[in-house]
This record gives sequence, structure tokens and C-alpha cells, in this order.
Amino acid sequence: MADNTGINTNKDKFLYPTGRYYGEFTPEYLAFNANLQEFTQRVSIICGLEAGGKISPTEAYEEIQKLWQQLKVSKQNLLDQQRPRQVDLPDED
Repeated sequence: MADNTGINTNKDKFLYPTGRYYGEFTPEYLAFNANLQEFTQRVSIICGLEAGGKISPTEAYEEIQKLWQQLKVSKQNLLDQQRPRQVDLPDED
């Protein structure tokens, strides 16, 4: 029996591409970037469904509005919170 795990991985990479993150690294920035990429991917799919006549413009708008609200909550939770100030510890001699 053939192993299909490679096929599923390639299919997922094709259907859901992700770009590298080049910004300042913090766990919060990285998580928000992943959420932003997922948002854009889903909006693209919704636009395709609407353009193909599979869903109405109103349904597309409502779905995108829901996704936008989720992204706003993600931003508030990840980026708008005051991060605790990092304390530099003295070097041990």
C-alpha cells in the first residue's frame, strides 16, 4: 500500500501557501503574521466562490466581515497588549 503523507503535504502547501516572516521576531509578531496569512487565504477563497457564483455577494461580505473581526481580536490580543519590560540580567563572572 502506498504512503500518501507526502501527497497530502504537497497538496496542503499548494492550496494553503505560507510566506516566510522577515520582520522583527517576537512570538506575538510571528503568531499575528500566521493569522494574517490565514485571513488573506480565506478572503481569497471567498472572493473566488463569489466570483464563480457559488455564494452571493452578501454572503461573501458577511463571511469576510467575520474574518476581519477575528483578525482584529487577534491583533488586540497579540500586538496591542503592553508587554512586560525585559530586564537585563548581569553577566555571571
